[in-house]
Amino acid sequence: MTATLTGFRNFRFPVLVADIGGTNARFAVVSDAHAETHVFGSVATGAYTDLAAAVVDKVLDHTSLMPRTAVLAVAGPVTGDRIAMTNADWVIEPRALIGQLGLESVVVLNDFEAQALALPGLEGDDIRQIGGGTALPHRAKVVLGPGTGLGAAAMVHAAGTWVPIPGEGGHVELGPVSEDDYRVWPHIERLEGRIGAERIISGAGLLRLARAVARQAGTERRFAVPRDVTEAADAGDEIGLRTMDMFVRALGRVAGDHALTFLARGGVFLGGGIPGRIDTYLAHPAFRAAFEAKAPHAALLASIPTFLIRHENPALEGLASFARTPTLFAVELAGRHWMRDGVPAAG
Repeated sequence: MTATLTGFRNFRFPVLVADIGGTNARFAVVSDAHAETHVFGSVATGAYTDLAAAVVDKVLDHTSLMPRTAVLAVAGPVTGDRIAMTNADWVIEPRALIGQLGLESVVVLNDFEAQALALPGLEGDDIRQIGGGTALPHRAKVVLGPGTGLGAAAMVHAAGTWVPIPGEGGHVELGPVSEDDYRVWPHIERLEGRIGAERIISGAGLLRLARAVARQAGTERRFAVPRDVTEAADAGDEIGLRTMDMFVRALGRVAGDHALTFLARGGVFLGGGIPGRIDTYLAHPAFRAAFEAKAPHAALLASIPTFLIRHENPALEGLASFARTPTLFAVELAGRHWMRDGVPAAG
């Protein structure tokens, strides 16, 4: 299996890397294969009409380095020349970007594929373990990220290289398990008759779950943003506490399902915008209990570690690692690599 397209070895530097989520877009530039990642920070996607305007304002107006390549991670499936984002209004058009930003080439990956690219390099203060288990070297790893939506991806080691596996695992079905679940689930707002994991395990999902918990209890809470729920729980509010307990249990269940699917003996990693803000709740036994409750494989799940990602920009670092040494990763670029002359060229 080749690492990338046949004959492809290197990107042309400088390389612009961007992690484009449903709420925020983050940018950095890698000047050469040995340079540190120069992070330019983040912007709200809603503040700009399109990606090119954000890049000019946040990056190009603040550096003399003019990127020749862009490696982008977007929150949505990459399915053609017009890439509509799942939870934002931007439409990414790589061919147009080449002209607008004076680029030679553009690569577009899934946002959690970029998170997966970062996993082999995360260590030390970049991560914090939650519960037991021991990561085994060169074994599959999984990343889940509750934020605007629920992203998921895996990293599999095969034939001496790391292979990122993007997907839409955040939309798997999530049904009730406990007695409390069965009482609350009928009150959760559905999408076309179903409750996918993202309907609960996301920022909007946390609010949706809190409304359902309140309805089941015959009361009401005026939570406007996800932070309202966590602050209510911190203050001892019963609805807030029940919501957070159900939220972390649901996240544990989905994390355990992904660990089973990929036999992720290298660990399951929690990223996205929410886990770092609810670390005290993830540290409660409820999360690991739900993660490990996978009969007949409870012992297997108990051996798999879970980690909270503490790195500030893991997706950017994953993209930067790929930009520096693309041959270390088996990333399929067919249909996801656009050149100025229309033909992918060998580096």
